[in-house]
Amino acid sequence: MAAQKASTQRPESLTGAAESGIVLTIEQAARKLGIGRTTMYALVMSGEVRSVTIGRLRRVPTRCLDEYVSGLLENAQTVIPAA
Repeated sequence: MAAQKASTQRPESLTGAAESGIVLTIEQAARKLGIGRTTMYALVMSGEVRSVTIGRLRRVPTRCLDEYVSGLLENAQTVIPAA
């Protein structure tokens, strides 16, 4: 009888719980911002979104996502409605 290979995918309920943690993977951070993974990597590598290295892993603290969005709001131009 052949041994069954364990599934490497997590159930959706576990991945949702992981996204509420203190640090997120690049993919989780991208999902939280509603952007693509490539765009998230570009933001991290340019320093626009701060990140940390834990061992060999790159993680984005949720606080840094909040800071990034706050910065976007501060720099947003006020739109004046047409009369």
